[in-house]
Amino acid sequence: MRVISKPVLHAFAESHPQARNPLEDWYDAMLEGKWKNSAELREHFPSADQVRRCTVFNVGGNKYRLITRVNYRAQIVFVGFVLTHEEYNLEKWKGHC
Repeated sequence: MRVISKPVLHAFAESHPQARNPLEDWYDAMLEGKWKNSAELREHFPSADQVRRCTVFNVGGNKYRLITRVNYRAQIVFVGFVLTHEEYNLEKWKGHC
């Protein structure tokens, strides 16, 4: 899959350095993936949840949430937000899904 936009990941890692390695691991796994649907994606990422049109990944041992939109047909994942667990729980991101 193609990942758009890596700068969102970098920006979050700048302010949360402990997130850098888990985000890089997620990014690398997404680049290698060729999933046809959310069921196949969940075989590799069991904690990925579908929330409306978004796919939410738990990253870094459940410390961070990565909010994305996955287009399986085009094999593109769009990174929307990376949030701490606390930010995620505020649910402000849900208006984008």
